Amino acid sequence: MNHTTRRLCLSLSVLICTSLAVHAQTASGVSKTAISLGQTTALTGASSALALPFHQGAKLYFDRINAAGGINGRSINFTALDDGGNPATARANAQKLVQGGVLALFGTYGSAQTTAAYEALKASDVILFAPMAAADELQGANFPNLYTMRPGYSEEALAMVRHSQTLGARKISVAHGRDVESLSALDASKRTMQALGDFLGEGTLDNLDKLLSSRPDAVLVVGTPQEAGKAIRELRSKGFRGAIYGFSNTGESLLAEQLGGAGAGVVLARVTPRSDNAKSVVVRELLEDAQAAKLGKPNVYMLEGYIAARALADGIRKAGKEPTPAKLRKAIENINEWDMGGFRVNFGGGRNGSKIVELSLIDSQGKVRE
Repeated sequence: MNHTTRRLCLSLSVLICTSLAVHAQTASGVSKTAISLGQTTALTGASSALALPFHQGAKLYFDRINAAGGINGRSINFTALDDGGNPATARANAQKLVQGGVLALFGTYGSAQTTAAYEALKASDVILFAPMAAADELQGANFPNLYTMRPGYSEEALAMVRHSQTLGARKISVAHGRDVESLSALDASKRTMQALGDFLGEGTLDNLDKLLSSRPDAVLVVGTPQEAGKAIRELRSKGFRGAIYGFSNTGESLLAEQLGGAGAGVVLARVTPRSDNAKSVVVRELLEDAQAAKLGKPNVYMLEGYIAARALADGIRKAGKEPTPAKLRKAIENINEWDMGGFRVNFGGGRNGSKIVELSLIDSQGKVRE
């Protein structure tokens, strides 16, 4: 090999190595100036009532980070694609984002949509962080790249059943929608209540007569805010005076607004602090950011997105000056008993950062109370 040929080969080697380095940097979602994060969620459609506020809350926090100079000098590039609540679209969106280069996927909505999106990343090092989904199986061994920031439906069911027991209500039925999310909550509820001996039966939201014929002491309602609101009004109109509970996906303040005084006494599960509790630092910051962005009064779903974005940002910061998916995974698993200002995060070497389930009550004025 002559001198000229050696120089040409050397130049080609440098070019190839440089190209590979740039490709690896892009593929990991990290450049010299930015960190890319991706989201597929229901920005439109029926599911957007909950998913859109979550997205808005997350974006508010990432905007706050960028306004302060980013993370280790890099800004957060947050790309959200609309899947309209459709699992097939969620998978296609996730695949597009992963192929385009992201450090992590974030904040999918719905258990079926999350499962579909996961298919696009399960063969990679990319993680999916803080899905707005609560099917118990998402925390299992089949989803090692998935990190949750909310408990499963079984924990929600357990909190509501324990509360009903304090009222002397031991015969409990579940009124559920026909969608995949509601069926996931139904399955978790049945397993939880059967273990406690409190499960009486089940019925769909559009056939409450069958459910009421078994004379339950309490009813757990699972469905969209619109479905749940209609069902609760119907339960009361049919003379049911027992305790009524709503899962976190029934919408809390959204449900209370629909029901007004007709919702008096309904107990609702939520997986965050109250979104109007200004004594909490993280809530106070959200209130300030939402007001500045003219987004109106935040609800628990906007707060959930804000909290999830803050937890992910902390993981990225702890992953060091040159974060990679592998470093991010390790950093997240080392977040132990961290109080971000009114909300505690504890992955403790696992993949679930919070088990918090709090209960609220709708009062006679249609307001949500502790």
